[in-house]
Amino acid sequence: MSSPKRTAKHAIRRAANSASRARTVPPVAKASVKSAHRDAADAMSLTAAIERGIADGRLDVLSAEALQKLIAAACRLYAARREAGEQLTPVPINSLAATDVMITASGLLQAANLAVFELGMWQGLTGR
Repeated sequence: MSSPKRTAKHAIRRAANSASRARTVPPVAKASVKSAHRDAADAMSLTAAIERGIADGRLDVLSAEALQKLIAAACRLYAARREAGEQLTPVPINSLAATDVMITASGLLQAANLAVFELGMWQGLTGR
């Protein structure tokens, strides 16, 4: 039989090991963080490539389908983050020309089969 002293030491060691395992980030979470950082870096690289393409007059830097999917995904992510309570603008303040905003907003409304009147009504009802 084990001595009470040895049993107590063993119990303390087990508790310490259990506590240290609880503090470590599980491999899945570590992978998720790495993946998120890689995705953010990829997004920044894509942004830079698009900006270079525009500056060089290469408007075909993305196919029409890729551009549509990118805008749709960005809209869904922005809306989800706002719905979750995050206070952020979709782009940095004063980073776009008014014409760019109007053309894009008009295109988004048209793609969703909405009119400016409906946008105004929604803004009035939600305060957004």
